[in-house]
Amino acid sequence: MAANTSFDNKYWENRYQDKLTGWDIGYASTPLKEYIDQLPDKSIKILIPGAGNAYEAGYLWEEGFVNTYILDFAESPLSQFQQKYPQFPDSQLIQDDFFLHEGAYDLIIEQTFFCAIDPSLRSSYVKKTNRLLKRNGKLVGLLWNKPMNIANPPFGGSVEEYQGLFENDFEIRIMETAHNSIPPRQGNEVFINFQKKDLN
Repeated sequence: MAANTSFDNKYWENRYQDKLTGWDIGYASTPLKEYIDQLPDKSIKILIPGAGNAYEAGYLWEEGFVNTYILDFAESPLSQFQQKYPQFPDSQLIQDDFFLHEGAYDLIIEQTFFCAIDPSLRSSYVKKTNRLLKRNGKLVGLLWNKPMNIANPPFGGSVEEYQGLFENDFEIRIMETAHNSIPPRQGNEVFINFQKKDLN
């Protein structure tokens, strides 16, 4: 199945302009906040792709993780983040297509981005995250474990699908129902902690 190219920067910009952002909970997700709280090294280089309003990035910044990079297709959420955090470096706010982005990161945080891309791009997402991570780098975050929309994002998925998608490129260290999801998402989120496999 060909990727739906209509989910481009204009599509996402319009959703922000029209406030069609039902995924936006208004603060850093509890499972990710608690993961961040136990990270020992605040110098690590972190990427949050499809970050939207980037509450996790704001929390990281407030906690002293100064090498946090935010990437999104749409301009509006990046501009709003810049207004909220004027000291955040412009060079770490990136308006771009994730699949065209180049860099090397210790940690990629997944939060409502995977479910926003066309499902036909999921294998490409796996390969791209592997390439963007440094040796022993990690992909950590939340994925939906339930069926959702068919024609438009957010798209759902299952643990079985994720196992098959990621196991060749990542060591699956944790993939389990999140115990500390916010109440509306209780039982429907999977917390993942995957470590990059060196494919070279």
